Amino acid sequence: MDWTDNDTKILLEEMRRTYPAPECALEFQDRFQLLIAVILSAQTTDKQVNVVTKDLFRKYPDAASLAAADPAEVEETIRRIGMYKTKAKNITAAARMLMEAYGGEVPEDFDELVKLPGVGRKTANVVLAVGCGVPAIPVDTHVFRVSNRIGIVCEKDVLKTELALMERLPEDTWIDMHHALIWHGRRICKARRPECDICPIADICRYTNGEKE
Repeated sequence: MDWTDNDTKILLEEMRRTYPAPECALEFQDRFQLLIAVILSAQTTDKQVNVVTKDLFRKYPDAASLAAADPAEVEETIRRIGMYKTKAKNITAAARMLMEAYGGEVPEDFDELVKLPGVGRKTANVVLAVGCGVPAIPVDTHVFRVSNRIGIVCEKDVLKTELALMERLPEDTWIDMHHALIWHGRRICKARRPECDICPIADICRYTNGEKE
């Protein structure tokens, strides 16, 4: 069965009710720290990122201090997370580029953000949405899984999922729905064993109703 506008209405209502104030789970003080935290979050849980950034941001709270940091010391500070050597290289290089090209400030432009080392489409969209309030739908593993599983979109890759969600959802809901879908994926619509019996959108979910595997 095709997804309908009424399905979207129900989805939005239930997500607002279930997650009335959805926020980013990463801990940060400003846009620079958000950028670094999101770069570090690739293939790592937000909880683990928050553990290492507590010490990282104490030592290097801004672009200037991180740009001047000893890469080996940065590696040691974040070594508890996956791919820490590559991530240490990326965040120090990104900090240097911020200092050299942007006066130490994080740009509020998608095309400029993706020029930074370690920054892809999802990271840029998170910075824009969370850090700048610019309407965007960053698609991480949770958003990709949940949105395709419930049937609001039926896409095979992240970019097509993002574009399809932008068509389906009103622009003024993009940021909150990004967060709500993430929380829904963590708490209920889990990867291996979704808890469909307690899901607030079970009535419209194509997976729950046997229309999707």
